[in-house]
Amino acid sequence: MAPVGDNSDWGHPMHGVGIVLALVVLGTAVATFARRWSVPAPSLLVLAGVAVALVPGVPQVRVAPETIALLVLPPLLYASAEEMSPRELRAVWRPVAVLALGLVLATAAAVAGLGLMLSGLSASMAFVLGAVLASTDPVAVTALARRLPLPARIQTLVQAESLFNDATSLVLFKVAIGIAVSVGGISWLGAGGKFVVLAGGGAGIGAALSVLVAALRSRTADPVLQTVIALVTPYAAYMLAEAADTSGVTAVVVAGVAAGGTGYRVTDARIRLQVQSVYAVIVFLLESVVFALIGLELPTLVRDLPPGSDMWPLQAAALAAALIGIRILYVGPTVAASRSVGDFRTWPVTRVVTWAGTRGVMPLAAALAIPLVTDAGAPLAGRPLVLVLTTAVVAATLTVQGLTLAAVVRTSGLAVDPERIADKEAAARQALARAALEYIDTLADTTEAPDRVLDRLRRRYSARLGTPDDGAWPAAAYAELQRQVIGVQSTELRRLYTEGRIGDGTRRRMQAELDRADAALD
Repeated sequence: MAPVGDNSDWGHPMHGVGIVLALVVLGTAVATFARRWSVPAPSLLVLAGVAVALVPGVPQVRVAPETIALLVLPPLLYASAEEMSPRELRAVWRPVAVLALGLVLATAAAVAGLGLMLSGLSASMAFVLGAVLASTDPVAVTALARRLPLPARIQTLVQAESLFNDATSLVLFKVAIGIAVSVGGISWLGAGGKFVVLAGGGAGIGAALSVLVAALRSRTADPVLQTVIALVTPYAAYMLAEAADTSGVTAVVVAGVAAGGTGYRVTDARIRLQVQSVYAVIVFLLESVVFALIGLELPTLVRDLPPGSDMWPLQAAALAAALIGIRILYVGPTVAASRSVGDFRTWPVTRVVTWAGTRGVMPLAAALAIPLVTDAGAPLAGRPLVLVLTTAVVAATLTVQGLTLAAVVRTSGLAVDPERIADKEAAARQALARAALEYIDTLADTTEAPDRVLDRLRRRYSARLGTPDDGAWPAAAYAELQRQVIGVQSTELRRLYTEGRIGDGTRRRMQAELDRADAALD
């Protein structure tokens, strides 16, 4: 990121670091107020970024394309993919595939046509604009969905569509850029072949890397090495795929989904807690910076527009409205034809899935990656307008849809009753306590464990995981047996999830509690 202003001193690298640190502080403050006001932090961050950029004396900010595409996107995409529930993903893969392929292509075509009519862009650059805005954003959607009381299957549908349609749209974007900068043109048959190679190659690299990473993680119990592997994996997937001229985004998404499904089998409690803590901090910092940058950069991009581009606000508004209309027309029949969304009615699901289709980091990263010149060395006409329209649409959807998404969920009838969640969690805790007591009874017959240790364990789990009272007891023996009991409870928790008696969110929360109890024994 290179800050640019009238004062040349702002170009010093230290000022770039200072702006990043300022954005982190801004993000922390905004996140605090967002929690207090129960509004999504990404929406407030965009508004805060625009407000800061309009303050007199604030330097103009320009973001280098590689800053977001290489440094920011891989870990955010990977973290979003890891949160996918494998069980729910298998249940909704058909509508996800339809939306991630068909809706992306339909959106790209409609936006390209609208951009061609309204903005005066060339056909090739209108196609680039369509490809850029064709996808929703998994980073924004995941950030917005974390606090929404949606049923697990609907939430998985929204997040999975965002992840996989990003991969599709960025592959389409690469094809569109090839057409825009090519002097001799490109055949549509060749473009279709390139689409298949980019998507398929990226998926293959991501899957292969996930197997290698799982093997490495299963062979080390060092939390530091495990954390380093987890941090390096998304960057490795992205760079390997890009070096092979395939889709880095597809590779990261596939590697992340695979890691989310195998992580509990190749790690222990201490490692999971440390990796999750480190990733939570990194995701928070990156989200704070990147969403604030979206708002902070918009005024700078507007100033770069060539003369005669004064209609960009109306053009951006028309594009944002068109994106919502296209989603309604496509999501409705897809949901109606799919049995995988359960017993939910079509219109409420359509409303929520449509309104959750915010644009965010991914379209911005793609727009910034548009080349400055053609293959012949001539300036690529229309690039500044595409950047402004993309950033304006992203800012509009993050604020308008982001700030109202919770209300849409509440009025849709899909919101999960908190009491129902609490009842399911309480039933799961009782099941874990019963599994623990059954295991302790078997220990009494098969081991030489001290009776008072077993009695202490029985009282602990009879009180539904209450805290044992103080007293003299063999600490080492108690800790070892306690760890065995926690292992039994983890197995029981996975059984409850596999049988569909609890959702993925409940499983993750309760597994984290078991992990903390296990780590505390050390």
